[in-house]
Amino acid sequence: MKKYLSIIISLVAAVMLTFGAAEAKPKRYKARKPAAVQVHIDIGSQTMSVRVNGFPYAHWRVSTARSGYYTPRGTFGVTRTAKVYYSRKYDNSPMPNSVFFHGGYAIHGTGYIKNLGRPASHGCVRLHPTNAAKLYALVKKHGPGRTRITLSN
Repeated sequence: MKKYLSIIISLVAAVMLTFGAAEAKPKRYKARKPAAVQVHIDIGSQTMSVRVNGFPYAHWRVSTARSGYYTPRGTFGVTRTAKVYYSRKYDNSPMPNSVFFHGGYAIHGTGYIKNLGRPASHGCVRLHPTNAAKLYALVKKHGPGRTRITLSN
């Protein structure tokens, strides 16, 4: 009887391990949705192009870091947004319609529109206030998680 009992216990254990292993398959993670809003900033030409759902939306002049400052390169997601923001680092300078992408770096509106198209900032990406409002609205509409910002030379 003991012999049969040990065989039954072994069979039950084998069945449990087999079905337990089937249930222990790793969970599949959903692929991240593709970026609905794609922003590309070309630092060399001081321009920004925006695509929405793969279609061209806008092409604007910008200002990035002037000599002695730095604008980061790479591809970033949106870390936060602020309709109204004032720089704590640079004399409470207004940064309307800010879309932050890397630490304190942001794309935002500027009052210095005469400098658009050439390096002039402390590192942020400056836009005409009307265009900054349009970009801010796109990010809000489609979501920060579905916005990608790429900066290259």
